[in-house]
Amino acid sequence: MIDYSKAKKVLQVEHLKQYFNIGKPDEVRAVDDITFDVYQGETFGLVGESGSGKTTTGRAIIHLYEPTSGKIIFNGEDVSKLRTKAQKQKFRRDMQMIFQDPYASLNPRMKVKDIVAEGIDINHLAKNDADRTKQVEDLLETVGLNRDHSSRYPHEFSGGQRQRIGIARALAVQPEFIIADEPISALDVSIQAK
Repeated sequence: MIDYSKAKKVLQVEHLKQYFNIGKPDEVRAVDDITFDVYQGETFGLVGESGSGKTTTGRAIIHLYEPTSGKIIFNGEDVSKLRTKAQKQKFRRDMQMIFQDPYASLNPRMKVKDIVAEGIDINHLAKNDADRTKQVEDLLETVGLNRDHSSRYPHEFSGGQRQRIGIARALAVQPEFIIADEPISALDVSIQAK
């Protein structure tokens, strides 16, 4: 049980609004004034019917969308004020997203080892090629895939296996915070419980 009086706020979302096609007849108010906090050690679930803005909220938090208004504060820093390349890179390492559609989020021209290692490479988290390979293989095993899967391409896998690759990719940089957009929906029911 978390003692909220002592727990650190990792994420604060304040009056977040995410509109598309603003001022046009087809304006969409995908997220309209949502506020919540997430504390260290807490698992926070955002629940709503299909089309209610859950995915859009996640994408706005990780800054794949520029919010229409509101504040997103991660570890005490306003995400909208991250200006330098180093600040943005640190934010992207600390916060990762597991996407709902694994096939659309994986580059079909890259081998699995390169997809999983992309964050490792960008953040210089491997000492050498052998360390990189070991990290990738360990991550694949962590998500229930075999080491030899690293030399294959995404189209060679089932939807559930592709989702596992997406999970391994998110875990590769050892993020502090993970946004999971229905991360197990593509997995077999027997595997979901794991």
